[in-house]
Amino acid sequence: MGIKCLRSVAPEGVFLVKFDVAIVGGGHNALVHAGYLAKAGARVVVLERRPILGGACVTEEPWPGYRINTYAYVAGLLRPNIAEELELSKFGYSPILYDPQAFCPFPDGRSLSLWNDTDKTVKEIAKFSKKDAAAYPKYEEFWDNVLDLVEPLMLAPPVPLADLVSQFPGAEAEELVRSLFLLSAQDFLDEWFESDHVKVAFATNAVIGEMAGPRTPGTAYVLAHHNIGVLEGSRKVWGFSKGGMGRITEAMAKSAQHHGAVLRTGVTVKEILVHGGRAVGVELEGGERIEARAVSSSVDAKQTFLHLVPREHLSSDVVREVERIKSRGAALKFNAALSGLPKFTVAPETPGPHHRGAIELCPSMEYLEKAYDDGKYGRFSEHPFIDCELQSVLDPSMAPPGRHVMTCFVQYAPYELRGTTWDEFKPKAAERILDTYAEYAPNIRDVVEHWQVISPLDIERTLGLTGGNIFQGDITPDQIFSFRPILGWSGYRTPVTGLYLCGSAAHPGGGVTGAPGHNAAQVVLEDLPTLPA
Repeated sequence: MGIKCLRSVAPEGVFLVKFDVAIVGGGHNALVHAGYLAKAGARVVVLERRPILGGACVTEEPWPGYRINTYAYVAGLLRPNIAEELELSKFGYSPILYDPQAFCPFPDGRSLSLWNDTDKTVKEIAKFSKKDAAAYPKYEEFWDNVLDLVEPLMLAPPVPLADLVSQFPGAEAEELVRSLFLLSAQDFLDEWFESDHVKVAFATNAVIGEMAGPRTPGTAYVLAHHNIGVLEGSRKVWGFSKGGMGRITEAMAKSAQHHGAVLRTGVTVKEILVHGGRAVGVELEGGERIEARAVSSSVDAKQTFLHLVPREHLSSDVVREVERIKSRGAALKFNAALSGLPKFTVAPETPGPHHRGAIELCPSMEYLEKAYDDGKYGRFSEHPFIDCELQSVLDPSMAPPGRHVMTCFVQYAPYELRGTTWDEFKPKAAERILDTYAEYAPNIRDVVEHWQVISPLDIERTLGLTGGNIFQGDITPDQIFSFRPILGWSGYRTPVTGLYLCGSAAHPGGGVTGAPGHNAAQVVLEDLPTLPA
């Protein structure tokens, strides 16, 4: 990754250096956390188990010359002020905006593209419904208003849900709360549009990463969570980073190092050390101990409290609430090296503008719900929903000359498969994905040279994300704001004095936002003067 990291090992039981903050895990939130703490003058060490930093936000080369965004594959949710304050552009972060944002081919020979230009999208929608075309600008305005209200709440400790309601002013407050927190995506979109084609083009963002279908109550909020993207001055948008998603975390790591943070890879935290009810450091596998005035954990709440903190330091009530956190894997990644681009029956131009953004293979709301029906009963979807990106079209550095990379987020893939295991089933999953893709682009098998399937079990094994859940816990309304990670401990502090959560398990949840790392840093800096030196 181009980041110099320490890999020193001390004799068993020996404290090397005393830090102000030891950070468990080296994902994007941990690096943001480290950057803000170090910038404020704190002595910080980041401890990452894997040989590379970045957590789920990495770019790797499984085949020579092909740069794959192995896990996280799109940018947009990263808060702009974090990128600015940590000077990420100075350290190599260069965003690329999708346009069109999405291309949705349908079996009836039609397709729908969602452009950054509202007028162009209106014309696209009008092919399916004049009424929906007229509604779309109002729909966009609705989300702009939501973003105006929600964005400031992302970069501050979560407010109680009752207080959150009061953030929505005027007579429309109750309707807004109803829409965002109580409705399913199906019900919400039914109130805006009549065309099933138009509805499903938006519905995929309401279920992505969640073991939930479009008819599941609360999925309207998931849609809201994925509508807060800001990139290159545009709102409600997606893109990625030039050179791959790993360039984002590489820039974060360089920024943290620039301000004095110590970054260590290839070290596994075995235990968070607690003395007198206070976190005092960590012990690594092999016996090395690192003393710190505070410990911040960027790994999920289940890993932190059920595996790293000795059980005697937690009440039975806290343990029970952590055990109840829903952290259900819902998706797998299918990554591939291509000799050429897929040629879509409904849009034969290759390459064409439809290759330059997200490609959503999901023909109807019923199709999406049936795909979920398989998943909720422990089966990989017979007809999966596929969110596909061909990022080498926009950034040729991602693949050798004349070649391409493809990364697909595929649902539904439950963590536990009924009647088989993921290790056995992955080749069959790949065949099912390619069969589904071939219904839209018949040449797909001809151009796939190499492929890999990364199951929820692989995600848990490699990244430590419980259940393979990409959000470190579902982001449904019962697990957001003051309910995240558990009721009573939503403000980054934990039941152990001096121990903090700084990852996606905390508010505002998952995605490459950087917000939990930023917010937790402000809380740690507030507390450090009160902690023993």
